[in-house]
Amino acid sequence: GLLEALGARLLDDAGRPVGDGGAALTRVASIDLTALRERMDGVEVIVACDVDNPLTGPLGAAAVYGPQKGADPAQVAELDAALGQWAGRLAAELGSDRRAAAGAGAAGGVGFAALAVLGATLRPGIELMLELVGFDERLAGVDLVITGEGKLDEQTLHGKAPAGVAAAARAAGVPVVAVCGRNTLPPERSRAAGFAAVYSLIEIEPDEQRCLSAGLMLLQQLGVRVADDYLPAVAATVSEQSGGEA
Repeated sequence: GLLEALGARLLDDAGRPVGDGGAALTRVASIDLTALRERMDGVEVIVACDVDNPLTGPLGAAAVYGPQKGADPAQVAELDAALGQWAGRLAAELGSDRRAAAGAGAAGGVGFAALAVLGATLRPGIELMLELVGFDERLAGVDLVITGEGKLDEQTLHGKAPAGVAAAARAAGVPVVAVCGRNTLPPERSRAAGFAAVYSLIEIEPDEQRCLSAGLMLLQQLGVRVADDYLPAVAATVSEQSGGEA
C-alpha cells in the first residue's frame, strides 16, 4: 500500500494490479518502480519505528501482530508465506534482501518497504521523539519520571516508548516508575529495563471492564500510591539539600 501510493505498480502474470491485502502479494509477478523513483528522487526518508521485528518468521509481522488483529493460525501462515514471496520478489528486483532487518516487520511490513525500496533510515520511534521534545534537557532537576502504556509486557522492551523513557532517565540517574492497565513483566525484567516500580490498574481493580470504564478514578488512586511511595523520599532529599528549610 505504501509503495503503490508513491507510484509503484505491483502486477500479476497478466500485467494487472494484484489488488489489496497481504495475501495478494503471492500474485506479484513484476514490479514497476519507475514512477516511484521519479517521485522520490532526492528525498531522504527517516522512519520512526517502535519495534525491531523482522518481516517474516516466528518474530515477524504476521506471527506477532496478525493474532492481535484477529488472524487465526492458518491466516498467519498464509500471510507469512505471502510476505516471504514478496521479499524474494523485491530481492530479485533490487539485488538485496532486507526481510531480516530489525524493524522490517513494523506496521505489517511498511518498515521493510521503506528499507528495501525507499532506502530509508529506521530510527527507534521513542529515540526520535525524545530528541524532538528535548527530553534530556527536561530531565535537569527532575526527581521522578512517570511513564506508562496500556499493557506492560515483553513487547514493551522491544523499542516501545516506556522502555525508551526508562533507559534515557536511568542514564541521567533519575528514577522511573511505570503506570499501566496490566503488567505481565516479571519484577526482574522490569527492573532490568530501568523501572524502579510498576503500578497497574488490575492490581487495585481485577475487573478489566471496570478498569476501562473507571480508568480516570483508578489512575488517581495509583497516583496517590506513587506519591505515598516517592514523595516522602523526594521531600527528604530536597530538605537535605536546602538545609532543612523545605
